[in-house]
Amino acid sequence: MHSEKKDKFEVYLEEMVQKLQKCQQDKGYKSCSLCESYFGCTLRDEYVKAVYNSMSKGDTGGFEF
Repeated sequence: MHSEKKDKFEVYLEEMVQKLQKCQQDKGYKSCSLCESYFGCTLRDEYVKAVYNSMSKGDTGGFEF
């Protein structure tokens, strides 16, 4: 079990996951790719940034998937 305290990037990512899932649920979608706003969605853009920042811990450059 992961017992370490979550950093601000992980906390923000969890918030964004909840917001994204709520949006999908409200629109009746299981995936953002089904939504007509997929390419221009600011919520999805923020989610993608939150994922990146969670993985890189806010550092820029030199991050590899």
